[in-house]
Amino acid sequence: MIVPSYWAEARTTARAKGRDITLRRFGWSDTSAADAQAQAELRVADAAQRAASGETVPRRDLKLPYNGAQGLPIREEVLARHGEAVITRNAYGARCLNVPNLLIADVDFGTKLPAALRVGLQLLLVCVSVAVLLALGVGVVGIIGAIGSYLLGSVLTHGLAKRRSHTSEKGAQQRIKDFMASHTDWRLRIYRTPAGLRLIATHAHMAADAAQTREFFDAVGTDPIYARMCLNQHCFRARLTAKPWRIGIPGRLKPRPGVWPIRPERLPEREAWMQRYEREAEAYAACRYLQTLGNGREDPDLLALVALHDAQSKALDDSRPLA
Repeated sequence: MIVPSYWAEARTTARAKGRDITLRRFGWSDTSAADAQAQAELRVADAAQRAASGETVPRRDLKLPYNGAQGLPIREEVLARHGEAVITRNAYGARCLNVPNLLIADVDFGTKLPAALRVGLQLLLVCVSVAVLLALGVGVVGIIGAIGSYLLGSVLTHGLAKRRSHTSEKGAQQRIKDFMASHTDWRLRIYRTPAGLRLIATHAHMAADAAQTREFFDAVGTDPIYARMCLNQHCFRARLTAKPWRIGIPGRLKPRPGVWPIRPERLPEREAWMQRYEREAEAYAACRYLQTLGNGREDPDLLALVALHDAQSKALDDSRPLA
């Protein structure tokens, strides 16, 4: 896991396949901006040399934060460091805990689209279907029959989906219990989140790319995007504060996009947004502790990280709504 405090970019022109191309590369450092710039120069020089030798290389590194930044460090503002754990501000403004060896998993429950959106999509599908049938020369009777069949199918599938949504939380709980029944040496803390569950293993240090981590992710139904990013960034991650749109703050972190670092002239706008967000997010919790499962002995080093997570996410305060 790498979460640098300093970022820089270097560019150069290289001769590749008979024409000049411009290459850009980022550099990063925990020491200084100068060190970040030096690394950027080394990386862009290496890219130019490979391009000149005939290798196809990307023209630039994409300026991406956490999700999608495969092969590059986490590009977010560092708010605090606690040993190997780092608290950052993500692209939409929330605080996040990044840890290399504390297994954290998010399990989301099934969700339904808002009723108005479902009806709108159904009407759109009906209109498109009618247009296609008319173009194919299908008569009025055939069109009425097709629409009737579609509406009947929608009613039946909606009923099945509703039943599945009612059992999705039970299904998630059962998968966790089944896993713990066959892993009696584990110790697992369970939290409720706005969208599902958060699981934190406290019995042993684990790496994001370990076989037992992948086994656990698969067994409990971890969100696949989260699982992939844990593997890409070699760390686990937990959101510690509310999503802004859940607490009535329109839009996301200003300026857009909120990828760190921000140009100095845009920092006042960012600071104003953050002050409002931090003030209003204080009334909410990111998750709520439910229970602990398993007979494994808890690792004292991991418990310190759990205490940090619980305090920052307000997981032990039942009076605060989840957001």
